[in-house]
Amino acid sequence: MRTMWSSILLPTILVGLIYKFARVRNGYYPVDIVEKLRDATMPNVTAWMNKKIAASTNNKCTLENAAVRKEWSDLTVPEREEYTRAVTCLTKLPATASKIKFPGAVSRYDDFVAYHMTHAAQLHDNIHLFAAHKYYVWVFEQALRNECNYTGYQPYMNYDRYAQDPINSPLFNGNASSLGGNGAPDPTYRGIQQAGRTPNIIKSGGGGGCVTEGPFKDMLISLGPVSPMAKNIPPNPLANGTGSNPRCLRRDVNRNAAMGATADRMYNLLMEKSIDGFYNKLLGNPSPKNDPYPWGIHTAGHYIAGLDPGGDPSTSPGDPAFYFHHGALDRLWWIWQMQDPDTRLNAVPGAGPMPDMPGMNHGGGKFRRQSQTDPSKAMIDLDFLAPPIKLFEANDQLGGNNGLFCYIYV
Repeated sequence: MRTMWSSILLPTILVGLIYKFARVRNGYYPVDIVEKLRDATMPNVTAWMNKKIAASTNNKCTLENAAVRKEWSDLTVPEREEYTRAVTCLTKLPATASKIKFPGAVSRYDDFVAYHMTHAAQLHDNIHLFAAHKYYVWVFEQALRNECNYTGYQPYMNYDRYAQDPINSPLFNGNASSLGGNGAPDPTYRGIQQAGRTPNIIKSGGGGGCVTEGPFKDMLISLGPVSPMAKNIPPNPLANGTGSNPRCLRRDVNRNAAMGATADRMYNLLMEKSIDGFYNKLLGNPSPKNDPYPWGIHTAGHYIAGLDPGGDPSTSPGDPAFYFHHGALDRLWWIWQMQDPDTRLNAVPGAGPMPDMPGMNHGGGKFRRQSQTDPSKAMIDLDFLAPPIKLFEANDQLGGNNGLFCYIYV
């Protein structure tokens, strides 16, 4: 399919990038407005990369050797199945987290849930939301590759491809090359309250029970819940949710949530000029008026497959769909940065608190709404998951973290 690049002469490096894009795209889906913006931004990426190389600040990262993160439906069926096998592998490896602090952590996969549920405040304050999740998802990707022989990279979801009918999408249709299907119908599940918004609830999409199809139908959930999203979820034996609480994966694959993250909404987000505007619009702050889906893209993406544990903000990485959502947010942040990398790469939100999400806490404590830390001195500390790094190192996915971050989104 032709893009705006088709009619201009391009340097060899850009031709190579076009090839990277064209050879992976699923032609079933029309090119959306965000993809067109990404295409238009790629010359900026090339110029920025050339500047870094000239200044010897690229840490050996180049666009030619950058890893390529792809949208789920752009992967081949064997590539999708390789990914879900690798995730299943992590659920079979023993946990490394402290058994004293996290007695319910059974598997290596649980290590990531254990960290997230007890460090929610740092992960979600204004200066860490983007950068800390970038590092967190990258560490998860490395675990898949280094511990479970995965040969690809972390996929993301393009919300717009699935918004109209997520239950029948390649992501959630329940076949062997999906992330599993919807939960069984639970008539007692009504949806997720959204205080201060109109409407004030993301209504149930018709699921709510255990996932019965696909590669994660037998997945064991052990940690949490911290904030149960449905009446029939057994409480954790420990108040902070770290005890052993084995149960099935529950989902409500939800069009009502997904429609809050369509391409027009993503594009409007990317047109924000300031990082504060980008941050606040992402979070739906202030709440949009006269909008049937006023959730903000952050919340909408979380609840596309919400419930237990995916609907609980503290334990949400317990559903593999979490990593696709935060990969999607990382992609949007990157596209926003690369429209003006000289001024946006190290832009950090400093205005506006994060809106409440049900159950958000810090290991049972009070959620810190806004960080006052100087971003230039801030660190990302993943505790037992990975070494600490400077916040600004995670702002740069093309050479940051001493070159360990070196990837693009296509």
